[in-house]
Amino acid sequence: MCEIENPSRAEEVEKRDAQQAARWKEKKMLRTGLVLAILVSASAATAAEGVSVKEGLRIATIGGCHDCHTEGFAESGGQVDPAKALMGSHVGFQGPWGTTYPANIRLVLSRMSEDEFVSYGHEVKTRPPMPWFGLHAMTDNELRSIYQYVKSLGAPGEPAPDYVKPGEAPKTPFIVFAPPQMPAN
Repeated sequence: MCEIENPSRAEEVEKRDAQQAARWKEKKMLRTGLVLAILVSASAATAAEGVSVKEGLRIATIGGCHDCHTEGFAESGGQVDPAKALMGSHVGFQGPWGTTYPANIRLVLSRMSEDEFVSYGHEVKTRPPMPWFGLHAMTDNELRSIYQYVKSLGAPGEPAPDYVKPGEAPKTPFIVFAPPQMPAN
């Protein structure tokens, strides 16, 4: 076993070892920090990659948005005409609530920022037959994709006809959304 006869030399060695350990610890913390930063960035990038116009079209299609809000969609066998996409409809839906019309979503979104639309999507409640609860179930990224898709479609166009109260006559064609007779209990 080797003993250091010079106490000041022993202190120098301890000091040097302590400095090396501190530098090693700093390097390890720096590497750990860099790895965490890369992981967080990659995670954010992956989440952002899910937001796109293409994804918005997909969600609007499988979510049924075009079914009502794009005139001619059903008649065309599910083909989206970008010139008419999500501009609402002049064919109303009549039921005990009155007569409602599929809104011009382009016009609605033209008044909102992306963040405002995400909040709106999670909070909106409308008259039947709009399944607003489906919007509530969407993730922020799904709503952002819809927003980007709708914004990519171009000019907002004209508003859909106004809501017609129960008992008042609509001025446009409409689909009766309630059976003429309710079954007896």
